[in-house]
Amino acid sequence: MMKGGLHIEKNNRTVFVTARVTESENVLIEEKMQAAGIVNRGAYVRKMILDGYVVRVDFADVRELSRLLRNATNNLNQVAKRANETHSIYASDIKDLQDNYENLWVSAEGIMKKLANL
Repeated sequence: MMKGGLHIEKNNRTVFVTARVTESENVLIEEKMQAAGIVNRGAYVRKMILDGYVVRVDFADVRELSRLLRNATNNLNQVAKRANETHSIYASDIKDLQDNYENLWVSAEGIMKKLANL
């Protein structure tokens, strides 16, 4: 079976690792599994034992940043085309570009703050 680029045999896990937990610890484990988006308890426990953490990344902010970047790029191209055709640029065009780039920076800073808190 292929998993993440690695070939893993189904029966190659021969060592059984156990740990006793309290009922409240078990509830906490279930909550953390759910928060990480992991439904397989064995996969979650292996990940925690081997790496000590599970990171679940929500890419909604990155998709929004990409959308804002596309809009800003399109607007810049339109302004450049109009400037080449008319040999002038309008204050409203510059204001639109400034607003678009301000939105980009706000979005990028928000993503960076979230990443710093991981």
